[in-house]
This record gives sequence, structure tokens and C-alpha cells, in this order.
Amino acid sequence: MELHQLRYSVAIADTGNFTRASAKCNVSQPSLSQQIINLEKELGHKLFHRLGHKAVPTESGTVFLDRARRILLEVDNTSKELSDHPSLERRLTVGAIQSLAPFLLPALIERCRKRHPNLQLNIREDFKDSLISSVIDGELDFALAALPVDDPRLFAETLTQEPLLLVVGKDHPFVARPKVTAEDLAGETFALLGSSSSVAAQVHSFCGDHHFEPRIGFRCSQISTLKSLVALGAGISVLPRIAQAPEDSDSLVYLELADANPIREIAVIRHQQRYQSRGAEQVIAILREWKWPGAGRLPASAA
Repeated sequence: MELHQLRYSVAIADTGNFTRASAKCNVSQPSLSQQIINLEKELGHKLFHRLGHKAVPTESGTVFLDRARRILLEVDNTSKELSDHPSLERRLTVGAIQSLAPFLLPALIERCRKRHPNLQLNIREDFKDSLISSVIDGELDFALAALPVDDPRLFAETLTQEPLLLVVGKDHPFVARPKVTAEDLAGETFALLGSSSSVAAQVHSFCGDHHFEPRIGFRCSQISTLKSLVALGAGISVLPRIAQAPEDSDSLVYLELADANPIREIAVIRHQQRYQSRGAEQVIAILREWKWPGAGRLPASAA
């Protein structure tokens, strides 16, 4: 039995398909299939039901896959632990959701360079669901994302609670009002991040709690695009306070609702069983001491 056979088996179970598993493992599909046939012969049990293009674990396969995942996890942890010596250059891959990454990660990289010069920090900006999958698969050492995260394989450590603010153009009627309530938003057109964004999901949840469905006129992949649309008066939006920039005051106004205080919780998401490297602990220690002024931003010059 070879480690690559275990990896192939787990990839098939995760993707549900031999072809997708071969692409994930960077091996030809016939070669992967032959390795699984060889493994099944060695074990004396079928591991997968071949149902057309689908591959579903058999009862024996389910038992085997549970053990295979544990073995691969231990191998991966051992490799990381042996290479995690303080005198060596260490690499760390960290993910962050798109509504957090551009405002947080550049300053984090600068601080890490000052404190831990032999630590190379690689970053990935993505949607929450993709980051969570990557933490589970071991592609990321940890991720910074908004709660909730409901997976027993993961551990979430809350760093801060951050206000979500209403954002409107400077000429919007809301600016002249003494107060704006959640009910006032029901008739407005929203500009939101993509449907996979955790902020967009929270806006939908917030509106649902106040008994209306947001009327979405624009979906954006970048916060800068969203701000531009709001500044033009094309719609209103909701953004985390960390996204508020000094230059926004020229064209945008950030408001707090008079009758509601929507927030999001930002957490470090880690795998429960994967080896936590010294570098990861160092970066997480920096994040724990982070000064979030009203859940604002860390000055890039902070040491």
C-alpha cells in the first residue's frame, strides 16, 4: 500500500468522480483508476461503487477512507513539524475573505516582516466557502473569515466584533434625516458584493429579520466598484467599518441605523487536527493583539 494510493482514494471520495480526482491529483485518469484497482486487489475489498460517472464509497470503502484520512493527516503533520525549525525560512499561507483582505493583509504582512523576517507570508483572497474548504484540505494554514463556521473539523477563535454600516452617496436623502431605521431600507436599491460573499449573506439575513427582501440592483466582486456605484447614487450598500477609508468622505456617507446594530464576528479558522506551525502561532499572536479601533484598521506603520 502506497501513500499516493491513499491520496487518490481520498480525492475520489471528495470529488465523487475519477476524472475530477485525477485532475486534482495531477495524474492521468487511467493511471489513477489502475492504482485504485491494485489497491482493491491488495485489500480484498471494493472501495467504490462505479455508478456511471459517479464514484460512491462502499461500506468497506467508508471504513478505509476514514483511516486513510487520518494517516495522510499524520504524514502531513509530521512533515510540517520536522521542517518547522526556528532557524529555517518558514512559509505560511493565510486566506482572508474579500471584504477583509485588502484592508487587513497588507498591514499584517508589514508587521510580520518586522517581527519575523524569516517568515514568508503568502496570502489568498477568496470567498468564505472556498477558504473553509482550503483549510480543511490543508491548502491554507488558517483563514480569516466571518462567523458562523459550522464544521466539526474546524476551530474558530473570535478576534473582534465589527459593526456593519449603511453606506450612501453624499446626495442621498438619508443624509439629511435625523435618523434612519431598518424599515427605511425596504424600498431602496442595493449594491452588494457577490452572492458568495459573507457580507452579502449577512445583509440578506438582516433584511429577512426585518421582514423584507433586499432589492438588489448591482452585484460587484470588488468593494471599490461597489463604492463607486453608491457614490453615483445608483444604490445603497452595507459594508464593514474596516472598509471605510478617509478618502470616502468626498463622495460617501457611512450611517448607523437608529434601531439596529448589525455586526459581524471575525475569526481565525483553523483545522482541529492539523499541525499548527510556529509561524502560524506567531501570526495569530499578532492578530490577537490587533488594535481594532471600533473594529477599524491597524496602522501599516505599527511595529
